[in-house]
Amino acid sequence: MTSQIKVLIVDDSAFARLIIARRLGRDPNLRVVGVAIDGVDALAKVRSLRPDVVTLDVEMPNMDGLTTLERIMDECPTPVVMLSRLTDQDTETTIKALEAGAVDFILKPSYADAGFSTMTERLAEKVKLAAKVDVRRLKAISSSGKGIRQRSKVSTPSGTKTTRKTTPAKVVVVGSSTGGPRALHELIPGLPADLPATLILVQHMPSGFTKSLASRLANFAQIEVKEAEANDRLRTGLALIAPGDYHLSVSNGDRVRLTREPPKHGLRPAVDVTMEAAARAYRDRCIGVVLTGMGSDGTAGAGIIKRLGGRVIVQDESTSAVYGMPRSVIEAGYADRVVPLPQMAQEILELCLEPVASKAGV
Repeated sequence: MTSQIKVLIVDDSAFARLIIARRLGRDPNLRVVGVAIDGVDALAKVRSLRPDVVTLDVEMPNMDGLTTLERIMDECPTPVVMLSRLTDQDTETTIKALEAGAVDFILKPSYADAGFSTMTERLAEKVKLAAKVDVRRLKAISSSGKGIRQRSKVSTPSGTKTTRKTTPAKVVVVGSSTGGPRALHELIPGLPADLPATLILVQHMPSGFTKSLASRLANFAQIEVKEAEANDRLRTGLALIAPGDYHLSVSNGDRVRLTREPPKHGLRPAVDVTMEAAARAYRDRCIGVVLTGMGSDGTAGAGIIKRLGGRVIVQDESTSAVYGMPRSVIEAGYADRVVPLPQMAQEILELCLEPVASKAGV
């Protein structure tokens, strides 16, 4: 029998602490070792109780969730799952928390909402996944890698001319899930302003949060970053983020199409949907990138990219928060290159500069 996962619950609401503790306590794989009323209380109990995972509310008095998270990561690195409300302020703070080291987050319903029961069921699963993440290793990788703090720049080779034109030379579809926002904050700032490609980013994230993710990335990127809108035109030097709760596909007319078609793998947006559409529209001009995440979304799409002449890069295990999605692509035999996150920007640039044989369209 595997040992129980020790959980510390941090929330300023007595009601929330009671409900979350009671529901998580019913799971035989979890053991609630304590509760904390604010960030100050949380730090003391992280040190004394040594939980395997902390659930941390974004909004708290005395010390807010983001400050508490940063202190936990500095003083006693522990996997953290954030609890966030769907407000502009909370969504922005949640993205910053994911960048700062939180493993995942979950939407917190209002106290009068019957959705608390469903939320705690999903929270239990996120806690189990978070317990498997080595946050010390990820912290070390982030500190030494080409991330947002160093703002390392990758330049196109001398003599290579790239211009901003309507039709991109290549289309790069990047898929990510758990650990993805942090990985994107390491990757995207390293791409040069003159990258001869359009990027499409598909991050598993609810509606409302992808806009904050795009805004946050745009603050650090050398390329333009925005949340995708219907009929956006793909062009060189642009990164589009699939909006939460919409599948994103593209046509050989270089236009974005957003749909509410049924979820795939229980996900919307799904990486497979975007990769398949891009592969069929751009053939060997399409590059697939699969980053950290749970499950197998992106594997089928990577297979179509390969079949139609494109290339596929995946993040290596040592720099992935969760190795599910990259591992699935590798085991299927679709990965051309397996690289650590700090080298990903350079790998993307190299593939973008490779010559292509086909014209877009199938």
